[in-house]
This record gives sequence, C-alpha cells and structure tokens, in this order.
Amino acid sequence: MKHIEQLKNIGINTSKKIHWNLSELILVTQTVNREQGVLTSSGALACDTGEFTGRSPKDKYIVKDEKTTDYIWWGDINHPFAPQDFDNLYNRVTDFLSNDEIYVKDVYACAKKEYQLKARVITQNPWQSLFAHNLFLRPSEKELETFEHEWLILVAPEFKADPLIDKTRQHNFTIINFTKKIILIGGSAYTGEIKKGIFTVLNYILPHEKNVLSMHCSANIGKQGDTAVFFGLSGTGKTTLSADPSRGLIGDDEHGWDNENVFNFEGGCYAKCVNLSEEKEPQIFSAVRFGTLLENVRFLEGSNIVDYDNISVTENTRAAYPIHYIDNAINPSIGEIPKNIFFLTCDAFGVLPPISKLTVGQAMYHFISGYTAKVAGTEAGITEPQTTFSACFGKPFLPLHPTKYAELLGRKLTENNVNVWLINTGWSGGAYGVGERIKLSYTRAMITAVLQGSFDHADYIQHPVFGLQMPSKCDGVPSEILNPKNTWNDKSDYDKKAQNLAEQFIENFKSFESYANQEILNGAPMLNTIHN
Repeated sequence: MKHIEQLKNIGINTSKKIHWNLSELILVTQTVNREQGVLTSSGALACDTGEFTGRSPKDKYIVKDEKTTDYIWWGDINHPFAPQDFDNLYNRVTDFLSNDEIYVKDVYACAKKEYQLKARVITQNPWQSLFAHNLFLRPSEKELETFEHEWLILVAPEFKADPLIDKTRQHNFTIINFTKKIILIGGSAYTGEIKKGIFTVLNYILPHEKNVLSMHCSANIGKQGDTAVFFGLSGTGKTTLSADPSRGLIGDDEHGWDNENVFNFEGGCYAKCVNLSEEKEPQIFSAVRFGTLLENVRFLEGSNIVDYDNISVTENTRAAYPIHYIDNAINPSIGEIPKNIFFLTCDAFGVLPPISKLTVGQAMYHFISGYTAKVAGTEAGITEPQTTFSACFGKPFLPLHPTKYAELLGRKLTENNVNVWLINTGWSGGAYGVGERIKLSYTRAMITAVLQGSFDHADYIQHPVFGLQMPSKCDGVPSEILNPKNTWNDKSDYDKKAQNLAEQFIENFKSFESYANQEILNGAPMLNTIHN
C-alpha cells in the first residue's frame, strides 16, 4: 500500500503490477522472459535501444522559470521549455505510465555523503531499471526501508510526444525541471539519457549552489594517496590511460571536487565497447559478465558470442556495469585533492607537444576550449583532420556558462598548487597521413614520470605559439619527440600548421571572450610569433 500511495503522490495511478527495487537476477530474468534481451556467452545481458542508439541533444530541454532564467547558459545546448508545457506533458506521461507495468529503482548519486542526490527512477522496462542499478550508487537494504527521493526520473520510451500538443521538436524528449526536481524522458529507450540527465543536474547544483567543481573526467589514485584526474574527449585515450593496474580507480566519467576531495558521482561505468578485446582493455573485457548490460551489440553468426567489431547497428555500443566489476576500483569512490591533472588531446595535425605543462591561465583557456581532432575515416565526409572543440570537455552537459566552471577550476588550481599537463596522444613528425601516432608506451612513460615527480625540477622549453612548457627529457621517451617541431622534416610547414591551429583555437574562443577574465585570455596562443 505504501508504494501505491507514493506513486499516487506523483500522479501515477496504476492497477498494473509495480516492480519495486528488484535484484539484478530478477531484472535480467524478466528481460529475457519478455524477449527484450538475450544472455551472451559471458553471462551479460544484451538489449537493443531501438530507434535511438545515442543521445539526442536537440531534444534536451530545461524548464525556464524563476530558478533558471538568469543562470542557465541558454542557446544551442540548453533549450528553454515553458513551465505550463512541462506540466501538461508530465500529466500525459504519468497517465501513460498508469496504464503499464512499471519498474521503480531507488538510487543516489555522489559518493561523498554531504552531496548525495537521492533519485527515484521509474521505467517501463526491466533492463532500463538494471541500467539505473548498475550506473548509480546503490542504497543498502536498510537505507531502502526509509528512502525518500529528492529527484524523480520518469522514463517512458514508448510514449511518443505530439509536437503540436507537447511543444517538443519531435516525438522524443528529455526535459529537466530544476524547480520541481523532475527529469522527464520519453520517446527514446537510449539509457544514456538517464545517466547524462543526472550529470546535467549535478553540473548545475554543485557549482552554482555548493561551490563544488563538477567534472567530466576519469580519476585514479596511487598507493601513496595521490589523486590524478584525466579530461579528454572521445578517442583521446581517457579510459585507457586512467585504467592503470598499479593505481586504484576512483571513477571513469563523472566527478566532483570540493575543498577536501575528488569524488565519483556514479556507482558504475558506461564503457564504449566497439572493438573491445581482452588484450587491449582487459579490465573492461572482464567486467562484461552476469549483471552487465550490453547495448546494441551483435553476435558472431550462429552463436551468443559478442562480435565487438560489428558496428552494423551503431559505433556507440556500450557496456553498463557496477564499478566493483573493475578489480582495482576503490570503495568508497573518493580520493584526496589531485596533485596532477591531465588534459588529453588527440592532435591529428602533429602540432602540440606530446607533453607540456600549463600555467593556471592556460589551463583555464584549454579547459574552456576542450580541443581534439577527428581524423580521416572516422566519419563519412572527413578526408583530412578536423578540429573539434567541446567546452570543459563536456559541452552537451553544461547548464551554466563554461567560464563558471573554468574560474572555479582556476581557483582550485591556485589554492592547492595543482599541476596541469596537456598530453597529446595524436600525431608526431607531421599531420595524419604523414607523421606517426605517438606510441602508447611513450604516453604511459610521460604520465608515469609526472606521477613520480620526475618533472618537478626539469628543464623546460617554451612552445613559440602556444606558450606551453615542454620538458627537454623524459625517461623512456626519445628526447627529439618532446619538441614537436624537431620531428618534422619541413620546419616551415610545421610553423604554418601551428599558426593555423592557433587561429582555430582563437576563432573558437570568440564566443567565450566577453565572459572570460584576463587570466583566461592570457592563456591563448600567440599569433604571428613563430620563430624559424
């Protein structure tokens, strides 16, 4: 009766079965029985998300009201939604869910207790409930007895919005209401909308209300308690480089940084598994077992063995599993204030050094820029490297203006004397097609040198265009590659490429200039200062 009353209080009046906080075993069993998924040879559950195999950023909205009007970074990322339209759509979704069996999962976000956000996730399908169980932090049985949610997430993938009635762009939507503390998801079964909905909420609450920096990054910790943080867009090596068997994993994607700690937001991982192999990524490979949810994968013919190279449905195949499926994950997922922060970029132009040290101003500038490059062959129509910028290495999830996060980062760097390093995992000796990809063993050696303090008293050379400090030597790395210009046969061609990349940085930053302080602006590259 208590559960029925709780659902009535949020507008769901159902006579159908309510599945409340079911175990992984029951959720997997019900998914298979409903023929919504199959068990793979490793024991993992494989499901398809249907029409949408990724997030739909154009259909993500934030309710514009007194709480949000003056603070949200409105524009192409955060689309406004009227409060009355939200109320009408909410009523239509709850009426829809009242006519179906529903799955309720109570979870929370933030490993550090003073920031814990308690959420109730209500879904139509058992495998979506399994996703919530895997990705978020899981209350104990005792905690569930008295659990009262702060945020409500309603997920109705089979509900199709009518744009004329519901004021959405099309039939799918994700709408965040900060005043009512509700995330409304409809028309899409892609579970990443649930994960990133909560991340967007924390990206507003923590910096805006708690003075805590929220970060789209991975983090690990050494045996001496030294925390390292890794930022980087897809393809830069963030997951690979932070997965160090000699260090404990704090988390692989979302973290907060307060005055004392770095802490994980989540209780699980949502790993890309395209081309996954035991040899390349043994930790992720071994985590794909019973209880793990695989999305949109395909099988070797006539078997239930996953073919990770098959991207016939999407390149965005995913594995969702609890973080304790990773052997070296620490519990609780909390570390000390970081000593070192790494910005990872895959520079396909061969311009940036394989490792360089940043000033606080440069760190804020490169943080806002969030640069990497796409190479030919990764997407249709790309025939040469293309620059990609994503503010704070997570632009789609930023409800506040990027300079808010950058200034908070800058204060924390200064107060705690944190080192920031730019790591280029891309090309050396020329751009893509001419030069060579920097060896992973070299990148690992450079990161190890940082973590061991080998660069604390090193000699540095300043990059003439980007102003970055490049160490002159590093154990296990050929000295000639540390200054990228030295690796190019045509030095004048390098100068042109460096100038061109700097121009693209500056062009990208124009939209942020009016909000940035002088220290951030001083971190920009220096045009027309190339020395031959």
